[in-house]
Amino acid sequence: MSDIVDACIAQARAGGKRPVFPEGQDERIVAAARRLKDLGIATPILVGTRAEVSAAAARAGVSLDGIEVLDPAESVRLEAYASLYANGRPNANPKVAERIVRKPLFHAGMMLRAGDAGAMIAGVTTTTARVIEAGLMTVGLAAGIGNPSSFFLMIVPDAERGSAKGYIYADCAVNVDPDPEMLADIAIASAQSCRALLREEPRVALLSFSTKGSAQHARVDKVTRALALARERAPGLAIDGELQADAALVPEVAGKKVKGQSPVAGQANVLVFPDLDAGNIGYKLTQCMAGARAIGPVLQGFARPMSDLSRGASIEDIVATTAIVLARA
Repeated sequence: MSDIVDACIAQARAGGKRPVFPEGQDERIVAAARRLKDLGIATPILVGTRAEVSAAAARAGVSLDGIEVLDPAESVRLEAYASLYANGRPNANPKVAERIVRKPLFHAGMMLRAGDAGAMIAGVTTTTARVIEAGLMTVGLAAGIGNPSSFFLMIVPDAERGSAKGYIYADCAVNVDPDPEMLADIAIASAQSCRALLREEPRVALLSFSTKGSAQHARVDKVTRALALARERAPGLAIDGELQADAALVPEVAGKKVKGQSPVAGQANVLVFPDLDAGNIGYKLTQCMAGARAIGPVLQGFARPMSDLSRGASIEDIVATTAIVLARA
């Protein structure tokens, strides 16, 4: 584990929050819950029928001792969750609300909204779109954020120093072609993620194929408009754009390409990509060619801590993502 992940694990241990996993029927989730409990990182809650979760535990070869298993149909909080859900949706039918909160994903979301869980982690058997839908319908978005997004925590080895450096890459998993308002949301949410996880002041680079007017195109205009919006909404944030990746990361290149002062050029720790093509390609190139570790995608912008998981996530991925989400909390 890297120093950054170790720090998140220590913070999660100290926080004492309880993550809820609505996919308790998956053996990877059960095995990860066992590890979280045994390592003292968190006390997990597995949502599912006792038979489903027990079968998953048997396949994983682990014990459920000390791990809470919650069947939504038997929950003593079912009526309260249905009422809370209906109150947030004025036209909701009470019977429909109860049917909705019986579903594991929505039940877990309502646990999070009610404060009965400290974070929700899902996605190994559920699509990202479905996880986001449940999040929007239960916990909703954070104040001032109009769109959810995601980030990867990228831990990039530094051979010269014999250490590693952390970066936030966003959005690499959710928003396909964000408009300027959405890019501003992504930048502001990513800055908050940077503060929580890297324990550094964010230096946010809005990336493009152009640096400070070196090219003229509508796609460049989108990025410069996002910069103006983000500066208006978060006036104290160190953010700049449009910047090519080398101008954002390499001081020598920044010195040649960027005229005047920039709080970000050459020293960015948050990279905001202009679309999902660039973000997905960017994080995978960094992972494959630089030997970086990519942890995520982690959802951001919600009113409560929650995250998506890759459907190919390993047990180690689930443990690390859980620690990161709890640390952000």
